[in-house]
Amino acid sequence: MKINGKINKLLIAAVMVAAPGLAQAYECGFGKERVTMSCAPGTTFDAESNSCIVASTS
Repeated sequence: MKINGKINKLLIAAVMVAAPGLAQAYECGFGKERVTMSCAPGTTFDAESNSCIVASTS
């Protein structure tokens, strides 16, 4: 029975150590895909076509 008590304490300690890191990862958007796109000079990003298009000069 003493072994079960030690295992329980070890598991509780492991959870307490891991919890802050998991909370921070969740807050930072862990698992969410973020994409940043930059266009070549003279072009701009068009959200409708989801691509770069030639910038109008008018």
